[in-house]
Amino acid sequence: QVQLVESGGGLVQAGGSLRLSCAASGSIFSINVMSWYRQPPGKQRELVAAITGGGGTNYADSVKGRFTISRGNTKNTVYLQMNSLKPEDTAVYYCYVKTWGGPDYWGQGTQVTVSS
Repeated sequence: QVQLVESGGGLVQAGGSLRLSCAASGSIFSINVMSWYRQPPGKQRELVAAITGGGGTNYADSVKGRFTISRGNTKNTVYLQMNSLKPEDTAVYYCYVKTWGGPDYWGQGTQVTVSS
């Protein structure tokens, strides 16, 4: 079992920055890829960014150059640094963990609201 605790969401003006954190506990040895997804109001959940245990990253085109995903030194924490935020970045952001050969896990979600 892996438990995920997210933090860092909030309200920010357009052009501002936020940093999301997701801390994993439990069977963290089984963690492979850690990702951030988001679900804007009335829309489907979409991948924002992902990072492998080896540090490889992948970003949605809409956030490239503005968002940075990283993992902590212990590899059980993932961060999403969000700069130059836009109103269209408003969404509930979810941490997602893919394990080696086991179940995948979702965080509870954290609201990010960007005002114009």
